Amino acid sequence: MSRRPPRGEYIETDTGNKVARKANLVGTQNIMLGGKTVIQPEAMIRGDLARSVQPSSSSGGAPASNTAVAIGRYCFLSRGCCLRPPGRLYKGAFTYMALRVGDHVFIGPGSVIQAASIGSHVHIGANVVIGELAIIKEYVKILDGTVVPANMVIPSFSIVAGQPARVIGELPEGGHEAFELRELYKTVGNNPQPAPS
Repeated sequence: MSRRPPRGEYIETDTGNKVARKANLVGTQNIMLGGKTVIQPEAMIRGDLARSVQPSSSSGGAPASNTAVAIGRYCFLSRGCCLRPPGRLYKGAFTYMALRVGDHVFIGPGSVIQAASIGSHVHIGANVVIGELAIIKEYVKILDGTVVPANMVIPSFSIVAGQPARVIGELPEGGHEAFELRELYKTVGNNPQPAPS
């Protein structure tokens, strides 16, 4: 009989991140988590698709950052979603750009994200596809099944839907508390708390 405690479904880091043992994180050295982020089983983050750093012949400043995916605080990556950095031609060579995700971002199950940046307080529904180098500003709700084309910029306080995506409305004033993910964070992990009723 082992004296080791039983292994939980989630690995909890020092900064409060809860990463499912069955999540698929590739290239972890190029993935930055801001803290208190939940990554559910079968979610995939492609940190291996990082920018290839060329030695610079210019001044000997700080080394270039090779972060492929940067995720803020209190983010929730649902089961089966995929985050991969966008790629493009740069100075005649194909390279990957960084994918930056703000705080309090919910990514629904089965969604594929290749955006350049996602602002804070964004809700992305289930089975959403976000094309390469798209920019999503703060306080945006993307409805289930939406396909956001490459290079689209979605303004703040928008509700987006469709294939291809288009702005179908604005978020009402005072509805911003719905984007807070602190309570959802507490309901996940090895010792989950019941959701408030």
